[in-house]
Amino acid sequence: MSKLRSKYVCVECGYESAGWMGKCPSCLKWNTLVEEAVEDVSPTKGGSLSLPPVVSLTEIEVHEAQRLVTGSQELDRVLGGGLVPASLILVGGDPGIGKSTLILQTCAKIAQSKRVLYVSGEESVGQIRMRADRLGAVHPNVLMVSETSFERIEGVIEKEKPEFVVIDSIQTVYTEKLSSAPGSVSQVRDVTGQLLRISKKNGITVFVVGHVTKEGALAGPRVLEHMVDTVLYFEGERHQDFRVLRAVKNRFGSTNEIGVFEMSGQGLMDVTNPSTMMLEGRSRDQAGSAVVGLMEGTRPMLAEVQALVCPTSFGMPRRQATGMDYNRLSMLMAVLEKKVGMQLHAFDAYLNVTGGFKLDEPAADLGVILAIASSFKNKPIDASTVIFGEVGLTGEVRSVSQMDKRITESHRLGFKRCIVPKLGKNVSQDLLKNMEIITVGTVEQALEAALE
Repeated sequence: MSKLRSKYVCVECGYESAGWMGKCPSCLKWNTLVEEAVEDVSPTKGGSLSLPPVVSLTEIEVHEAQRLVTGSQELDRVLGGGLVPASLILVGGDPGIGKSTLILQTCAKIAQSKRVLYVSGEESVGQIRMRADRLGAVHPNVLMVSETSFERIEGVIEKEKPEFVVIDSIQTVYTEKLSSAPGSVSQVRDVTGQLLRISKKNGITVFVVGHVTKEGALAGPRVLEHMVDTVLYFEGERHQDFRVLRAVKNRFGSTNEIGVFEMSGQGLMDVTNPSTMMLEGRSRDQAGSAVVGLMEGTRPMLAEVQALVCPTSFGMPRRQATGMDYNRLSMLMAVLEKKVGMQLHAFDAYLNVTGGFKLDEPAADLGVILAIASSFKNKPIDASTVIFGEVGLTGEVRSVSQMDKRITESHRLGFKRCIVPKLGKNVSQDLLKNMEIITVGTVEQALEAALE
């Protein structure tokens, strides 16, 4: 006979304990253990255990699965070329960012060649139909069902036999085998494990939508991200039209690629040239503005960095960074003070990356330093100049990867000059003839070249 008991599970790492503890001994997080009721079921006696077959690695035949193109160039880029059959994909993002819109549009495009099942635990089928009409994403091969019981969802999958399944969202689905509430650690872990089994067994591609916490992490146990094949984050500001889709885990592709979308009245549209979008409306001949060359995966991008340096009204100067790590900004300003002699301790400094983009590549260091120096000296940087390079604590400018692609993108967009570190051997001579390349080894040399 089964017995009911309680256990405490950490929502961050899934650690289980018989009693409550203020601090999880596994992940060392505070107040993360929640109580769950579990049912102990005695194992059956006398049953024989069947062992799986063991095969030598050299005897395994590999058949490359053909990827399914979603119809969106940006989504295919992030996925590594398209959807892999029998894969489980988790999509997370802030509420209202456009997760359901992106997936509904993807369903309509995939339905042109595949059978699609959309399972919604948050909206009725009528509400989804109204959004589909607005997006122009109505297709007869898209099957809709509003259900939260996993056992019923599994029955629908077995009956309809779709090739593409969407679960929106995983926190609303529950299994009747567990007595805990929907969205709890045990429910999310068990339902995801069952979806993984269905996906691998039947060759079904499953899209799972997940909620995020106020810190921006996916809600539920951390093991959720380890169970799925791909984890995608949808980022962006509500007050801006542009969205960025980023892969933080991908077993079938690179995690450095990003997809850029624009939210419009007809839904999410692909932005195939993000550099033009990032530089749109750029003011020329203004102090404090610099264009930096970045790499996101295999895609070169140009972004504008704006800096504003003004005397402080208080004893402690203010530092504020939007789109860049605050500690990185403080470090670069310290390099300017120590190595260049720029007295910034009595000045407030504000840094902004236009377009809502976030800089996390060290190649933007030199552009940030020159933008701050331009605002401090009130001398504009030539509007036809692109800057990139990593800056060390001793004031040296270090080389960055794929410099040829950055210079090529700059030339394609009409820029005439690049301030860069020492060039590598892979930069073609034809490219050097079309661009004025200024190589610098220190921050002082870069300041002379940009603010002469």
